[in-house]
Amino acid sequence: MIRVLVAEDQSAVRAGLVLILGSAPDIEVVGEAADGEQAVSLARELRPDLVLMDVQMPRLDGVAATRIVVGEQLADVLVLTTFDLDEYVFGALRAGAAGFLLKNTDAKDLIAAVRTVAGGEGIVAPAVTRRLIAELAAKPVREPTADPAVLRELTRREREVLSCLGEGLSNAAVAERLDMAEATVKTHVSRLLGKLGLRSRVQAAVLAQELGI
Repeated sequence: MIRVLVAEDQSAVRAGLVLILGSAPDIEVVGEAADGEQAVSLARELRPDLVLMDVQMPRLDGVAATRIVVGEQLADVLVLTTFDLDEYVFGALRAGAAGFLLKNTDAKDLIAAVRTVAGGEGIVAPAVTRRLIAELAAKPVREPTADPAVLRELTRREREVLSCLGEGLSNAAVAERLDMAEATVKTHVSRLLGKLGLRSRVQAAVLAQELGI
């Protein structure tokens, strides 16, 4: 079973998410949070596999809550957002979110996304990811630009995989482009995340965009 904590401040939306997730035979909603502080508290108490995290919440926003949950290795975080919240999303990705969903995602795709992230894939809806990353890359970056020197730790193949992540490609798509087995792609992703000190492949995608590779 995939144990999920739902963090959403709008009670009607939260109830809908819980209802949808509860309909899946392999997903169990173990807790509900109405704000960021409660999300962190319940994540510490319940240790779910995944937190479905809204971005805008009272007391503690989703970005700050994501940073704590991921930093303490309490669970993976899947962020709920809309395209008019790009700045928040960028912060969530930097905080270590494993992926994100749009709030208008239908029930089938929501369940599939939870399964995807729980399975370690990370980036949800590659086409949407590519669009978002492109929009973020076009905006002025307030934080210091990443140092290209970090790439020295990577092998040529790992750099190629990192470049593909920057395009928002899934493991299967990377495998097809680079003509390698999907299991090999997963190995390369795991190694490059470790070498670069990143928590998720989405962070790797943002880094690739910042470095222009």
